[in-house]
Amino acid sequence: MASLISRGLCRKAPDQPRLSPLLRLLILTQFAFNIGFFAVLPFLSEHLGQAVGMAGWMVGFVLGLRTFSQQGLFVVGGALADRYGIRPVVLMGCVLRIAGFVWLGSARETWAVIGSVLLIGFAAALFSPAVESEVARQAVLWEESGAGSRTRVLALLTVAGQAGAFVGPLLGALLLSVDFRTVCLVGAGIFVLVLAGHAWLLPQHIPGRGGVKFRGGMGKLLRNRRFLALCCAYGAYLLAYNQLYLALPDEVERATGSQTALAWLFALSSLLVVTAQLPVTRWVGERLTLRRSMVAGLLLIAVGFAVVGAARPAGWTGAAGLLPAAGFVVLLTLGQMLVAPVARAWVPDLAEDGRLGLYTGALSSVSGLIVLIGSSATGTLLDSGLPEAVPWLVLAAVPVAAIGLLPRR
Repeated sequence: MASLISRGLCRKAPDQPRLSPLLRLLILTQFAFNIGFFAVLPFLSEHLGQAVGMAGWMVGFVLGLRTFSQQGLFVVGGALADRYGIRPVVLMGCVLRIAGFVWLGSARETWAVIGSVLLIGFAAALFSPAVESEVARQAVLWEESGAGSRTRVLALLTVAGQAGAFVGPLLGALLLSVDFRTVCLVGAGIFVLVLAGHAWLLPQHIPGRGGVKFRGGMGKLLRNRRFLALCCAYGAYLLAYNQLYLALPDEVERATGSQTALAWLFALSSLLVVTAQLPVTRWVGERLTLRRSMVAGLLLIAVGFAVVGAARPAGWTGAAGLLPAAGFVVLLTLGQMLVAPVARAWVPDLAEDGRLGLYTGALSSVSGLIVLIGSSATGTLLDSGLPEAVPWLVLAAVPVAAIGLLPRR
């Protein structure tokens, strides 16, 4: 898989220049990050509920806390990257992720689980906005040079991330036959390799990226209504996407009596992105504005929830019972392909000069807060004893409501 991505990054059309070595490194970085992360995360919900014995609302809270400690603190990592450059921030994030995975593998008390999950999340809050903001900055330079659309570069970042998300769950499912601790230790080992590779390859200084002071940036950001509107709409999308780790495992368990099929559904999602993201981005870029692309993506996600909600009262089990879940994964993934690269491509147009890291981080921080609140509510909703279709139909309303939050221009 890594060699396929590498060849894809090096391949170019006759009229397009090749991506710079820095862009290729950062995009492959996303691939490596997601292998280690997704080897662990898809199986965390079951581990917390079964091995640790947490109630449904607490599992939802911990998953939301993990997302908030990651997405919610992206603004800190982004500001640090603007101030000190991406190299020290990325390396420190890798160190914290290694420590967090090792701790999670042995955690059995609630406080220890929460501590390790916070550490894992904050690690990503350091390295992810540093990588994403620099890819976005390089993508704008790529576009300004006439090489092509910035959205294409950001779509490549999404493809690399999903390729890692494809390999990760399969690796995790294989290791889970030993135990969850082994999964966590292998995930930590992957980040040890990432740390060593980036200590060697990541440049000390990137031309055109100078340090800026912390003071003044947050005030202007909080007055930027168009940017905040984009953040809220993206947060609603992320809350819907987070149901891959909360609502989907519950549906798979109901349909088959185990979570064996969960890894294959994650693989299906990742394979769709790896194979279809670039053609979809190209097709949409020729026909839809940024706003219309996000509207179409949010509507597809809403339909995915509605499919499961409509089928749930039938009580199908076995292979037939997995069909609604598979439909949900496909529609959610198609929606993701429309929403995620476009939202990232929109940020440089709304960000203050020199503070792209801060704005990239804030996009995830606001959405992380939404996920923290929404995940606890979702966990309660799934355990509420309401008619089986109701939780999924309520979740379908979330991306629909987000459409009204999008900036008009």
